[in-house]
Amino acid sequence: MKDQLVKFWKDEEGATAIEYALIAGLIAVTIIAALSVMGDEIRGLFEKIGEALKVANQKATEATPTTP
Repeated sequence: MKDQLVKFWKDEEGATAIEYALIAGLIAVTIIAALSVMGDEIRGLFEKIGEALKVANQKATEATPTTP
């Protein structure tokens, strides 16, 4: 029993997977925090892009001749 316990204690096979899971979790938390802080700025940027695309589409539609 003692030998099995010592063998289990020294076994590091699953350690790498746990380390990668912790790193992935930390990266996910960092991304979520950054998006939370910058959310309004990103939303404003996409709204500006959307408005610019609408204006460009209107100008392109007006400039394109229609054929009957």
